[in-house]
Amino acid sequence: MHGRYQEKAELDRVLDGARAGTGAAVVLWGDPGIGKTALLEYAAEGAGDFTVIGCRGSRMESGLAFAALHGLLWPLADRIDTLPPPQAAALHAALGHSGDVTDRFLIGVATLTLLAELAADKPLLITVDDADWLDEPTAECLGFVARRLRAEPVVLLLTGHTDPAAGGPWEGLRALPVPPLTDAEAAAYLHAEVPDADEETVRRTVRLACGNPLALRELPHRAADSGERLPVGPRLRRAFGARTARLSAAARTLLLVAAAEDRGDRGLLREAAGALGAGEAAWEEVTRSGLLAVRDGRVRFLAPLVGAVVYEAAPFAERQAAHRALAQALRTHGTEEGLRAWHLAAAADESDEEVAALLERSAHTDRSRGGFASAARALGRAAELSPDTSDAARRLALAARAAWECGQVARAQDLLDRASRLVPEPRVAEDSGGLRGVIEFAHGDQERAHRLLLRHTHAVTDRAQAVELACLAVRAGWSGGSPGRQASALCRVAELAAGAGLPEATLLPTLTQWWGGEDVAEQLSAEETITRLGAVSWQLMPPAPLAVAWGVERVLAEAFRRKAEDLRRMDATSALVLAVPQTVVVDIMAGRWTEATANASETLKLATEIGADHAASQCRNALAWLAALRGDEEQVAELTARSLELSVPRGVRALSAAAHWHRAQAALFAGRPQDALDRLLPLAEPGHRAAHSTFALLAAADTVEAAVRAGRPEAGRPALRVLRAWADRTGAAWVVAAAHQSTALLVADRAEEEFRAALDVPGATDRPFSRARTRLLYGEWLRRARRRTDARVQLAEAADAFRRLGATPLLERALNEQELTGQQLRRDSGPDGAALTPQELRVARLAAEGLTNREIAARLLISPRTVGHHLSNVFPKLGVVARGELARVDFDNGMRLMT
Repeated sequence: MHGRYQEKAELDRVLDGARAGTGAAVVLWGDPGIGKTALLEYAAEGAGDFTVIGCRGSRMESGLAFAALHGLLWPLADRIDTLPPPQAAALHAALGHSGDVTDRFLIGVATLTLLAELAADKPLLITVDDADWLDEPTAECLGFVARRLRAEPVVLLLTGHTDPAAGGPWEGLRALPVPPLTDAEAAAYLHAEVPDADEETVRRTVRLACGNPLALRELPHRAADSGERLPVGPRLRRAFGARTARLSAAARTLLLVAAAEDRGDRGLLREAAGALGAGEAAWEEVTRSGLLAVRDGRVRFLAPLVGAVVYEAAPFAERQAAHRALAQALRTHGTEEGLRAWHLAAAADESDEEVAALLERSAHTDRSRGGFASAARALGRAAELSPDTSDAARRLALAARAAWECGQVARAQDLLDRASRLVPEPRVAEDSGGLRGVIEFAHGDQERAHRLLLRHTHAVTDRAQAVELACLAVRAGWSGGSPGRQASALCRVAELAAGAGLPEATLLPTLTQWWGGEDVAEQLSAEETITRLGAVSWQLMPPAPLAVAWGVERVLAEAFRRKAEDLRRMDATSALVLAVPQTVVVDIMAGRWTEATANASETLKLATEIGADHAASQCRNALAWLAALRGDEEQVAELTARSLELSVPRGVRALSAAAHWHRAQAALFAGRPQDALDRLLPLAEPGHRAAHSTFALLAAADTVEAAVRAGRPEAGRPALRVLRAWADRTGAAWVVAAAHQSTALLVADRAEEEFRAALDVPGATDRPFSRARTRLLYGEWLRRARRRTDARVQLAEAADAFRRLGATPLLERALNEQELTGQQLRRDSGPDGAALTPQELRVARLAAEGLTNREIAARLLISPRTVGHHLSNVFPKLGVVARGELARVDFDNGMRLMT
């Protein structure tokens, strides 16, 4: 290898890091033929003390779910059953060993666990050549693995043509660009490769090759050209064309079949090429030419570019014959029907229902294995081959659904538009399950979403599906802050549910209670109801802020989490990013702020990647809420600004109202009550862009406090009336306590009675921040009443809770009040558990429950080795020396050791 000093040094450093226990993933990127594969070979040669495995992307297999993963892991097949049963089952399903439904996250963690355990004895090097041609499920799986290798002695090297920073599955990974060789390096390389080349040939070749090693190797074999400078690509094509033209027709046929097959299956190639007249003589000829070789049992081209040039240069009729021969060979063996369908599709030059049906069946298989992207591609090609317009439209609609489910929103919309040009829109709604309305709800204008969803309920014939769409229309009305649209959708739900005999019918009365009933808490208290809620479609699940308002978020938390787990198993990315933020809201109310931060941050990244703006805004609002509670006004402003930018034009008042509320909280906790009041009053102002009854209710206690502290108590009285009315209607513990607290602030002669009543409400302890805030307000009142001893008790309790939670601004306020009572305090630097990262906290909690490292790894989608790494950090931070001591840690109360 000539030159490449920087690249080789970087690869050496990465390998040395793995030897020391620190893994890494690196993407080598550059032009075709630039030397990326050679650098992979250099790394493999330098990893003599490593286990080395690898695979390469294949154009033909890029449409088959997990095809490349199968190629990577087949040497490790006997190890799969040593994984935890859920991981083993998921990996077996992905690799086609079973017909089970796969879980994309479990596949990722199973692959990570398998590779980490392989690396337990000695470091592991994984090489993935031509990563641009990986099938999408494999790329997603390896992307998942790549981001979790830091604590593993594993190196993952991938090659591709584009900078990973431009997006895609490798975004965020370490990039190693492979630039052209310098003229001096190119000349040295050329002299080594073609020692008999004269200096004029060397100069001309170096000039034309532009530092591309493949071009340097191939150009000297061409006849002298006219001297005109042309791009390397066309010249290389002509060079390869001239080289292959000297071969016999049979040898050229063999090369074409190998390029069309694109996997290197020697047996399949022999059978297909033999059927086209390319026998042993052709094999000997191409082997002598150096264009084709057998390495590690696989047939390989001199370079991937060679195969691409051979395929593109061949007339369509010849490519067609090659694909048909391959399809026939696959049919003879009765295996890989999906691959056979793709070969037949590549050979088709006109409509063909048989091939289209094969592709549709392949798509169904891919969906069951979690390959939604592959299913969308197969269905799209099936639509192109469908002779009947209605079949083509149906397949386009199904492709749109698969594309949306894996997060490809723009592609899904394009497929829907194409279907709509073939058949009427109601038919597209029927075939796609009302997808256009669902997409509008998740990404667009809420008024339009409401209108589309209701229209779709008349188009779909499946009554259960129509009910789901109607419930989503109710939610669109709520999200848009429109009681009228909400009510009209509820009427449609009632119409559809009447006498329908649906499995969900028994649950519908409970669901409709969310939007205006009287007995929600009682109905949702039954375990049977929670179990059924967790089993129905996500489209039937109400939003978490309503659960908070009704005071049943703790009861519904399990249903929300079950739903998120179901969506992960289904690989339903778009639905998943809508479901997870619901659990975040519950965690914030329950005081689990570290977990809420981790979940919101991770989901925000995923939602941003797939363009799910509303879900991303939900996550930003949740993070802004936490930032307000923690006193980070700069982050609150940044997060809510982006949320408002996206939600206001689309009429998503629930998101706009939440953003206003959290900005107001930040101002109130920072001691600017008038600023807070100016942002809170619009929540209850009809017609305002942030007006929303649910959030006006949730923010009512803040409104009262802001009004009183700003010297405008009359501005808080409407909010108090809202709290009292809701308390009378629901009896929810939080609102009863909030009504007492707010009355204490507004009615001076009943202040102590109301503060005591707020603290004595049964169930109010479920919201630790709200309870601590009541103690703070009560303590302030007691101090002003010169009852310092009593004030210290309340203020100390409040300060302790704020310290545990990390509520810095209110902690400072409580400490200042304590000092005003005459206490001498020693200030500390923050919450007791601040040293633990979110992932360390999750690992520690699960270890405290008695789970093993392998069980924790399966739950958190990391490897057992990574679990051990986190625990090694957790022990000194918590002051424990043994795993058993974790059971004594009070994770919800300052992470203290309980006696």
